[in-house]
Amino acid sequence: MTKQILHYPRLDTIQMVEETIKKMKVYPNKRQLWLALPKKVMYQTFLLILDYLIKSGKILICSDGKIIWTWNPKLLAKAVPLK
Repeated sequence: MTKQILHYPRLDTIQMVEETIKKMKVYPNKRQLWLALPKKVMYQTFLLILDYLIKSGKILICSDGKIIWTWNPKLLAKAVPLK
């Protein structure tokens, strides 16, 4: 059975979630992050954003449910210099 997507996130909503994760002082779980967002987001849309961030390599979700921001373009540029 496939999930039906009711609402796809807009770019500004994805960026809002990214900025909230980066600014948090502790590693939040999904609920803590969802409640910390400055604007309300449908939970299904929020989960879709988290899936996107995982697939793009920007976050990891640990076995205890904590969300960790992993994206570091400066470090990546040092590891793989552009030609």
